[in-house]
Amino acid sequence: MTKMADLNPTHFKWRMKGPVAVIQLDRPDRKNPLTFESYAELRDTFRDLVYADDVKAVVFAPNGGNFCSGGDVHDIIAPLLDKDMKGLLEFTRMTGDLVKAMINCPQPIIAAVDGVAVGAGAIITMASDLRLATPEAKTAFLFTKVGLAGCDMGACAMLPRIIGQGRAAELLYLGRSMSAQEGFDWGYYNRLVEADQLEAEAIAMAARLADGPTFGHMITKTQLNQEWNMSLEQAIEAEAQAQAICMQTKDFERAYKAFAAKSKPDFKGD
Repeated sequence: MTKMADLNPTHFKWRMKGPVAVIQLDRPDRKNPLTFESYAELRDTFRDLVYADDVKAVVFAPNGGNFCSGGDVHDIIAPLLDKDMKGLLEFTRMTGDLVKAMINCPQPIIAAVDGVAVGAGAIITMASDLRLATPEAKTAFLFTKVGLAGCDMGACAMLPRIIGQGRAAELLYLGRSMSAQEGFDWGYYNRLVEADQLEAEAIAMAARLADGPTFGHMITKTQLNQEWNMSLEQAIEAEAQAQAICMQTKDFERAYKAFAAKSKPDFKGD
């Protein structure tokens, strides 16, 4: 296992609040667009989190009143016009690899959304495990607005599972903005929080997760993702095996002893 508390990334902000990592894109003057370099560094960071034992949960936070404005028009979209098919596929696979890395890292990820979360920014919120937003947040999967298909970075697979096929189809075909209230009503956002409380609320939620049985949380995240492709019988068997594994952990024993002593369990994640 490795330590990531002292990570010093080049293309985004990283800080630790106890066992919670807080990530912010760092171009607030442009509403925090992504570049080739920030895509790659985020992908690599989430991949490395698989081996980080000092990070128990992650908050992806806004910066300067906005979450992320998607791929930078000048730094990404313009150069893509000059790439051949091989180069384009390398790029689209890299962006998809960011989503895979977020899904496959064991830590729960909480997206705290303010202002705009559009294009790839919306995808980052979608790939997170839990989502909070301010009432002013605007989320748009606007790929058709730039002449592309709505099927980007797993959107056609993941978004219908969160908000339903019809609602997802509307957002992906039209590229229109989903208001925060719509997102909450549709189950996309877990909670709406005022802007001055958003980051603190997200960190508090992440800290609550970090205080829990983090090995169990990892298993929960794994099953939530893997059971998409299972029949009900396969899922029930997979969960039987997963729960039996969790019953071998010391946290399971700690919970029993705490219950017997009428105290709160002190989970260690082992």
